[in-house]
Amino acid sequence: MKKIFTLIGLISTAAFCNAQIVINEIYTGGGILGATLTNDFIELKNIGTSTSTLTGATIQYGPVSGPFTQYHTLPAITLAPGQTYLIQEGSDGGGIINLVNPNLIVNVVLNFDGTGPTVGLGLGLALTSGKVALASNTTQVTGSTASNVLDFVGYGLANQYEGSGAAPSPSILNSITRVSGDTNNNNVDFTATAPTPQSGVLAVNDITNQSTRYGFIKNSLVKNNEIVFGTDVKDLKIYSISGQLVKTSSVKTNEALNIADLQKGNYIITGTVNNETVSQKILKD
Repeated sequence: MKKIFTLIGLISTAAFCNAQIVINEIYTGGGILGATLTNDFIELKNIGTSTSTLTGATIQYGPVSGPFTQYHTLPAITLAPGQTYLIQEGSDGGGIINLVNPNLIVNVVLNFDGTGPTVGLGLGLALTSGKVALASNTTQVTGSTASNVLDFVGYGLANQYEGSGAAPSPSILNSITRVSGDTNNNNVDFTATAPTPQSGVLAVNDITNQSTRYGFIKNSLVKNNEIVFGTDVKDLKIYSISGQLVKTSSVKTNEALNIADLQKGNYIITGTVNNETVSQKILKD
């Protein structure tokens, strides 16, 4: 039995060490007074020698201590060796310069505690201390060696990190950037330096444009108690404007969903279309 457990451990370690798409850079000062950039960002990079694809992956965030609290999904991503993928996250409302051609503008953030999503902004990364994980699925990451972790960065005074220590603290002037390769030691693999966000593939439309492109909802003004969808939607959720989950479903193209049981007012609808998270606001009249 001891040999079996040892073999499993070796296989797990090998898979972890050979991850090709990793977190390459994290900037947390977006929009803070004195910052130049308007938004936080997370940059992924293929540091391997062959093309690599992520499907069903998520970016997860946790504070300096305690469990991971929030996440957002990623569309299917294929990166050639050396190619980067720029993700625009939240903002504190200030800054001067917008990110140039981010590959993904995050507009829907989901909470592990089951409360309603945050719509309109990406993850609000803590400035000096926190933790970010690239995960293979939507399961809440429990630590740097969890089975669904593709890459993990604890920075500042974070209670979890890869290796013997956390990456340095970012600031309004500096991001934390991967030095080269991945030794699975955050304090070795990252350094604090001026942010260098790089968009390496064709930009992906933001959530609102995805909704339009897919014909997500045909009638955002609902007068007859039925919402008509223009495409297949999985894991459909309807939230009140205060964030309370009020209805769940899955629908097919041109199918109508009856919402006679909901009161008049504004609602936020989220769902998965072609492996991408989309969101739209409706008004029930």
